[in-house]
Amino acid sequence: MSTDQISYKTAEEALCVIKSGHRVFIQGSAATPQFLVRKLAERADELRNVELVSITTYGDMPLVEEKYKDSFFINSLFVSANVREAVNSGRGDYVPIFLSEIPRLFRSGSFPIDVAIVHVSPPDRHGYCSLGVSVDVTREAILSARYVIAQVNPQMPRTHGDGLIHVNKLNVLVEVDEPLPEVDYSLRITSREQTIARFIAEMVEDGATLQMGIGAIPDAVLGSLTNHKGLGVHTEMLSNGIMPLVEKGVITNEHKYRHPGRIATGFIVGNRKLYDFVDDNPLILMQRTDYVNDVTIIRSNPKVTAINSAIEIDLTGQVVSDTIGLQQYSGIGGQMDFIRGAALSPGGKPIIALPSVTNSGISRITPLIKEGAAVTTTRAHVHYVVTEYGVAYLYGKNLRQRAKALIQIAHPDHRERLEQEAFKRYGYL
Repeated sequence: MSTDQISYKTAEEALCVIKSGHRVFIQGSAATPQFLVRKLAERADELRNVELVSITTYGDMPLVEEKYKDSFFINSLFVSANVREAVNSGRGDYVPIFLSEIPRLFRSGSFPIDVAIVHVSPPDRHGYCSLGVSVDVTREAILSARYVIAQVNPQMPRTHGDGLIHVNKLNVLVEVDEPLPEVDYSLRITSREQTIARFIAEMVEDGATLQMGIGAIPDAVLGSLTNHKGLGVHTEMLSNGIMPLVEKGVITNEHKYRHPGRIATGFIVGNRKLYDFVDDNPLILMQRTDYVNDVTIIRSNPKVTAINSAIEIDLTGQVVSDTIGLQQYSGIGGQMDFIRGAALSPGGKPIIALPSVTNSGISRITPLIKEGAAVTTTRAHVHYVVTEYGVAYLYGKNLRQRAKALIQIAHPDHRERLEQEAFKRYGYL
């Protein structure tokens, strides 16, 4: 199909292919196709038991509202804030899975997709659209789905890498011109996150390859690396904090084994400045999560420093990052992929970073994880744990040594209680 033969339809015409009982994939991150999501909600009265599948989505998600419970059911592969209440109240559910394995799940045929709704840049003169800020699991969803509806938006950045999709792979196109969702995690940075970031920055070596998770702490760490040299980036997610480091020549990617000279990532979430920065920028290499999160690929880079967050951690080192007791908060995502990859990388450092207490003063370092909580990263995988009170190194430590190290970085108000609980368990520290 040549570009002059490409035809567009209205959202109503495009979405009529979705029927009751279908499984529908919705692209996520900053590429969440919000216009088509809103239009699909308008069909709620006509539909029953449509299963919605996605990773993190941004913006409003009207499809999971209580009034549409008979029409749509969210079966989330990573629970985001806009679907959390639905997942935990029976209008949805969660599939525990590594981000790196979702493309394989789609390919296997055991999780068939009837319709994929995606968000792309306009086609170029050769007929290729770009998945822009979200290649991650989306490319495989497109290739696996029986039918693909594409929201075509001139405000979607055109990125390099695995995200180029020919219009022949898209069954119907809908023209949209609206801004992408924007997020700025730096607005959430407090003095506590700044202190944690300084501890981590001291651990980052020149020439290291960085992976940053989502949130205020990773962005605070990036802001603390301005005096470093020769850093590289291989990460599932890219945020605003990388731009100043590229501009200052701190991030050069010169020491990476995989894709030297380029930043490798699966999806991008930030502000408009970041989306403009990645637009047609050969520095940015967008890749599928089954590649960018592959432990074999990760470990081949030097000094991989993986920085991920947690909700709580017990005195043996078990990390809970996606549940709060019985409530599903987020998802397994890529934490284990990068924690393991960093541990196996020459000179690598897998880091779990968390404030010592919640906003209500509850200790995040606990004798036991909450009842019903799920372990995201096992105690055997944990090396470094960082709070605003310091760094605990757990690798090679026995249970008593781990407990002692973790208590030393707990909030002072909780250390006595933690010591008492550890003494009951081990007899001494």
